[in-house]
Amino acid sequence: MAKDLINGYVTSETHNGITTIEFFHPQSNSLPHRLLTALANEIHTAGIDRETKVVVVRSAGEKAFCAGASFDELTAIETKEKGYDFFSGFAEVINAMRKCPKLTIGRIHGKCVGGGVGIAAALDYAIAVEGAEIKLSELAIGIGPFVVGPAVQRKIGMSAFSQLAIDATMWRNADWARRKGLFAECHPTIESMDESVRRLSHQLAHSSPEAMSELKKIFWQDTEDWDALLTKRAEISGRLVLSHFTREAIAKFKAKATT
Repeated sequence: MAKDLINGYVTSETHNGITTIEFFHPQSNSLPHRLLTALANEIHTAGIDRETKVVVVRSAGEKAFCAGASFDELTAIETKEKGYDFFSGFAEVINAMRKCPKLTIGRIHGKCVGGGVGIAAALDYAIAVEGAEIKLSELAIGIGPFVVGPAVQRKIGMSAFSQLAIDATMWRNADWARRKGLFAECHPTIESMDESVRRLSHQLAHSSPEAMSELKKIFWQDTEDWDALLTKRAEISGRLVLSHFTREAIAKFKAKATT
């Protein structure tokens, strides 16, 4: 996919065994369904590509890493079936990262909201900058972090996940995320973060593919039921997004964002 700066894009490049997958959307890297599908497909393709030894996931721009779901698409959902289809997009991305036999490194250059936290949690190793605050905002609009919940809970534990899910308007800083295990590293500058991404990806590109694949299986053990689990979670979100509460909450948020 070409770099469409108006409608967003997902691109993939492979150099010296390192496949870098980049996504972008002009609305703070929020993700409509078509970009979620494209992202899941690129991760799957990298996983089966013989030239790929390690995968780096990043987003473009200088502000948010990922603002989660596209509010424009959320407001356009008219049936629970369409709601399920939309939230299945995040399930597809998480499951693609889970099933990918290659280790995934994340470059987290800015804030993560909702589904963005889920993507960060599904990475095998997330390298962040100090400004990369996180928030699970779903409950504030009447939904709840159902689809991304298993990935977040697996990474940081039930206690920390419940704190994020319950206090849906409070930002946690990058150091909190590092101490809880969401981020593996937290750097003071973009430059030092990028240097760490380069160092680790180069190191892994020269490591044993078979050993890394076996490690990945261990990291993700006991998640074999996630295809069915995340489908059920997408059904919950798809139903709740049609509620009067959610409709009003999203409308208020969008109105505030444009003033």
